[in-house]
Amino acid sequence: MNYKIRLEMFEGPLDLLLYLVKKDHLNIYDIPIAKVTQQYLEYINLMQLLDLNVVGEFLVMAATLMQIKSKMLLPAEELAAQEEEEDPRAELVKRLLEYEKFKQIAENLKQREASQQEVFKRPKTETPQELQVQDKEEEKYFEASIFDLIDAFSRAIKDIPREVFYEVIKDQFTVEQKVHDILHLLLVETKIKLSDLFSKSKGKLEIIAIFLAILELAKMKEILARQDADFADIIIIRNKENIIPYERRDQTPAAEG
Repeated sequence: MNYKIRLEMFEGPLDLLLYLVKKDHLNIYDIPIAKVTQQYLEYINLMQLLDLNVVGEFLVMAATLMQIKSKMLLPAEELAAQEEEEDPRAELVKRLLEYEKFKQIAENLKQREASQQEVFKRPKTETPQELQVQDKEEEKYFEASIFDLIDAFSRAIKDIPREVFYEVIKDQFTVEQKVHDILHLLLVETKIKLSDLFSKSKGKLEIIAIFLAILELAKMKEILARQDADFADIIIIRNKENIIPYERRDQTPAAEG
């Protein structure tokens, strides 16, 4: 596959594990390691298939999960002989809890920074009605993670043969064209459901092209992916910070000869 995506905002293996735990409402202190390991490997396989930047740390975590799983599958007599030994999952649970705590601290600091920036912000020129709509939208949504996007994509292309992925670039649906189409659609509509983009496609190949276009637009910071609840449908909107620069690209006067 020649079209590769490199996302600067890509989360790491602990983010994926926390996502899987929360997605299925699992007890973080009693993680069903076999189930989580299987799901983790499925996400890794899909990310590799899409040429996402799955670096070594993801594979190291996969090996760690496999090791923990193998320890927990030991026969009962061997487990009894090692009863003094700590739960094989203990170290992983400790890392997850610490990481979750630091993520929450980072999020709190980010919110404080955003609040401080609003203090001396220049008043907007929008009408009261426009401001009211914007306030409702900002209160309603929060950022969707890359794993939310992958989860939505995996549901849309369920049972698709692996070989199909390698035909995308040769097909009539190109990623570059879908990038253009999505941006054009966002000039007409303020928000788009990702599921609607998938459902209106003509087939699996177009779904793949759409998904790769969404990742590319996220990389360019042209769009934001949001949800109104955990694991809910993903909403695509324009990134307000980049709307004006993009709109003016075709309006730049030609240089005088």
